[in-house]
Amino acid sequence: MTEPHTTGFDGFLKDFAENVGKFHKAANVLAGIRNEDIDVGATPKTLVLRRDKVELFQYEPTAERTVETSVLMIYGLIGRYTIADLQSDRSLVRGLLSRGIDLWLIDWGRPGRGERWLTMDDYVDDYIHEAVQRICRDTGHDKVTLLGICEGGVFTTCYAALHPEKVKNLVLTVTPIDFHADIDDPAAHHGLLNIWTRSLAPEDIDRMVDTLGVIPGEFMGSIFSLMTPMRSLTKYNVDLIDIVGDKDKLMKFLRMEKWLADRPDHPGAAGRQWLKELYQENRLVEGRFELSGRPQLRPRKRRRIGRVRACR
Repeated sequence: MTEPHTTGFDGFLKDFAENVGKFHKAANVLAGIRNEDIDVGATPKTLVLRRDKVELFQYEPTAERTVETSVLMIYGLIGRYTIADLQSDRSLVRGLLSRGIDLWLIDWGRPGRGERWLTMDDYVDDYIHEAVQRICRDTGHDKVTLLGICEGGVFTTCYAALHPEKVKNLVLTVTPIDFHADIDDPAAHHGLLNIWTRSLAPEDIDRMVDTLGVIPGEFMGSIFSLMTPMRSLTKYNVDLIDIVGDKDKLMKFLRMEKWLADRPDHPGAAGRQWLKELYQENRLVEGRFELSGRPQLRPRKRRRIGRVRACR
């Protein structure tokens, strides 16, 4: 027999009681989960080199090596590399290792005011170059494959342009190259991030960097939250309550939230270049971006390489 549909005040009371029960269950489940249980970036790796706050790791192999050239994975300064290694069944890192790839990683650490003067020149021509040289020395090869993700893809693109003799392959994902691609294409969606960065007055960028020494991670996190406002408003009071009874779904949710909340500060001088010279002036694709006094290679023909996508 079909249960009669409850309407009016009785229906409200029934829904309220059900939601209270869900909240009570969610509170009990979450109370039993510790921070260390939400283990992002857990694939085993060995520290090979540390300089300042930057660390070079080599991942432990999980399969017989099938690819001769080692791969160096580089994420950006805006977030953390752990997005590529959230959990065992959602891990780019584990996927590459399972295919017999010798995988290395640069972890930028947590920059602060002490790194306020570090520019993209330092990250590309110093830290990345030293890591590449160390990998070549340890493996006996003279080149590496660079896997650049998000802002790290811009770094690896610049490195490949300045040091082509050290790069066997260049692989990019969610990497902005033409920062004005959406302007050139009338059908393209501009996106909040593009609109926001172009609306900033250059002197306001200078004031923030000069005052704080960094672009605060919390500040950038709030900008990314505004890109999906309704999702940001409802995920804790709707989505979380609905999945709390499923441990696997709950842990996936919490691991993603841990990564989103782990937003390091961005070094000021490099952030100034990122916002002004790339996002606002689009110097990279136009061949006007310089690192260490050297311009990047100018494209033979101006063409759309890809739309700018947000690195969250």
